[in-house]
Amino acid sequence: MIKRILIIFFIILIIGIVLLTLKNKFQKKDIVKIDTTIEEDTTIEEDTNYNSNIIKDVSYSSKDYKGNEYTINAEEGEIDYSNTNIIFLKNVKAWIKLENGELVKITSKYGKYNTNNYDTIFSKNVIINYVNNKITGDYLDFSIDRNLMIISKNVIYRNLTNILKADVIEMDIKTKDTKIFMYENNKKVNVKSID
Repeated sequence: MIKRILIIFFIILIIGIVLLTLKNKFQKKDIVKIDTTIEEDTTIEEDTNYNSNIIKDVSYSSKDYKGNEYTINAEEGEIDYSNTNIIFLKNVKAWIKLENGELVKITSKYGKYNTNNYDTIFSKNVIINYVNNKITGDYLDFSIDRNLMIISKNVIYRNLTNILKADVIEMDIKTKDTKIFMYENNKKVNVKSID
């Protein structure tokens, strides 16, 4: 009798695990590919344990109702324990394929990605390439919902004819309306022609 109860218990346990696994798999609609290799980094210092989930080869892809596609890849990601919708990324590459077919490529050393609304903050060595334009800076706040890119800190904009230096460039992704300005009113945006 005890043997039969144990067998039934283990069967129910296995079915429960399979159902939970399938439920989690179907809930992750935005994840195209995540390497399931998770490293447990446990460091003991003065009787303190620190656990960290590092995900290798992170890749997310999404498409908005307007037809814009957004793909972001990183060599490594770490889930924020205080907000599991936030992933901190290293060595980031992102592509935005706009509904009109234009492609915007963004690279940076670090990133902070929100899996709920796809907002991404890129930082350190940010490079944005689209058509014949290149923008570099230290910080980029990108939002699909707001159709907005805000590039700041040491911003340099280059195209085929000009080089521009400013503190901030705000660009509407859809309309391409752009605001370029300095933080201080007494400073001016520096524009230089390429000969």
